[in-house]
This record gives sequence, C-alpha cells and structure tokens, in this order.
Amino acid sequence: MQQDPSINVLGGPLLPCSTAPMTGFFRDGACNTCVQDTGSHTVCAVMTAEFLAYSKYVGNDLSTPRPAFGFAGLKPGDSWCLCAARFLQAHDEGCAPQVSLVSTHIRALEIVPRAVLEAHAHDTSA
Repeated sequence: MQQDPSINVLGGPLLPCSTAPMTGFFRDGACNTCVQDTGSHTVCAVMTAEFLAYSKYVGNDLSTPRPAFGFAGLKPGDSWCLCAARFLQAHDEGCAPQVSLVSTHIRALEIVPRAVLEAHAHDTSA
C-alpha cells in the first residue's frame, strides 16, 4: 500500500495522534491514509463519554475491550484516528468529539469542511 504524504489540515507535517492506544489505519500512531483506507481514518479525535456512547449506539462500539484483537477499548480523553464520515455524522447530531488539527490528515477535508474541524479544535493551531 502506498501511503499518502503525511500532511495535516493546516498544511504542516502530520503529528502523531496516539500510540497508547495505538491508532491509525496503518497502526503507526498517526492518521495516515492511502487509497485502500476506504473509511478515511483521518480525523484525530479526542474521545468523550458522549461521543463513545453515540458511536456505540450507531453500531461502532469503540469502548468495549476486544482482547482477541489487542484492543483495550477507548475511554474519555483517549485520542483515536476516527473515520471522517463518522466524525461529520457526530457533528451533525451534536455530539462530535474534539479534534487535534495538527494530527488530522489533510484528506479529511475531502469529507469534513475545515470550518467544522476548527469548531471542534482541541489544539489552538488554527
């Protein structure tokens, strides 16, 4: 798989999202992406209890541990490379998590407007 250039939504280098827990389509700790990443795991989201409950409700349980897959489950405060469409859906439903702009891949802008990402910015880089 050919990885896209590691550029964030601000035009700078893509910074790591999380290594504990390890995240990303490539499980490299960053929201890197490629053509094969059909879910566009490009938004570095900071989990909240509200978002985790919402995600579970819509069928993507991120909080329940799955030891067979080496997944301890996410908790509020954890960062995770979230699918851009899921982030936008959560935004539209009023329960989007915060976002690290410096760790969100520029390809997220193909799905989520920059203004929406900036409205949920966790960092002050915008």
